[in-house]
Amino acid sequence: MTISRIALIGFGEVGQILGEDLAAKGAADISAWDLKFDDADSGPSRALTGNYVTAGAAARDAVKGADFVISAVTAAQTITAAQSVAQAIGPGVFFADMNSASPSVKTKAAAIINDAGGRYVEVAVMAPIAPKRLATPMLMGGPHAQALIDDAHGLGFDGAAFFDDDYGKAAAAKMCRSIVVKGMEALLTEALLTARHHGVDASVLESLDDLFPGRDWNRLAYYMITRSLEHGGRRAEEMREVAQTVCDAGVDPLMSMACAVRQDWAATHKAAMNEASLAPMLDAIFKTIQSDKDAASC
Repeated sequence: MTISRIALIGFGEVGQILGEDLAAKGAADISAWDLKFDDADSGPSRALTGNYVTAGAAARDAVKGADFVISAVTAAQTITAAQSVAQAIGPGVFFADMNSASPSVKTKAAAIINDAGGRYVEVAVMAPIAPKRLATPMLMGGPHAQALIDDAHGLGFDGAAFFDDDYGKAAAAKMCRSIVVKGMEALLTEALLTARHHGVDASVLESLDDLFPGRDWNRLAYYMITRSLEHGGRRAEEMREVAQTVCDAGVDPLMSMACAVRQDWAATHKAAMNEASLAPMLDAIFKTIQSDKDAASC
């Protein structure tokens, strides 16, 4: 099928990048909906000034007449997003769910869209969206995924690849990857804050450089910790979905749940991102920790 009208459900970081790139690739009719459109000063609302998308009055309004719907909301909103458009999605319209949700949640969302006549495709985004943007590696799964691949490539999703006919497989791959990636962010945050307190952070980083050569651990740690500071709330939601995935496998999600707690905590120290290097950023986090302690003791 020829895709001529695209709807974005969720217009945060991912939705905005996709919208910009799809417009640059020649998509002339892009609509969007985000819960934060009700706040004129929100990031999604301010991003509308680019004039490459049209804001829908509601999610249902945004998908009317669309050939292709992309869901890019937070993990906890995956089911709600599917429900919000189910009664308005056209017959046979592809619904690409890019949310970082568990296999069980993706399967439930698939039933909502498919029962409404749409064609649900689960999408697992397997790398940060910013560097390669529209061409980011993505795994597409489910019985309608193969049919979407050619159209997706034509739109610029050069990193998209078919993964499996069954729902949940691509999501499981994403969730298991996140245990390592988001877990590393949490571990580095905790380890280096502790090392900084004891004055041994340089030695710890030097040891990591020696143990895992080929990486600049100072630079990598700064990058990974800032990702937690900036997106900790969203990452915590994802890690709770990861914990459900682990639990469904019959394994106690001890590490995943701890990671969710640390990611939530990191989001409360976002101001430290203003520091341009690792040591000052760790010091800035300590200042807010001490301020919180002082406030609690009053």
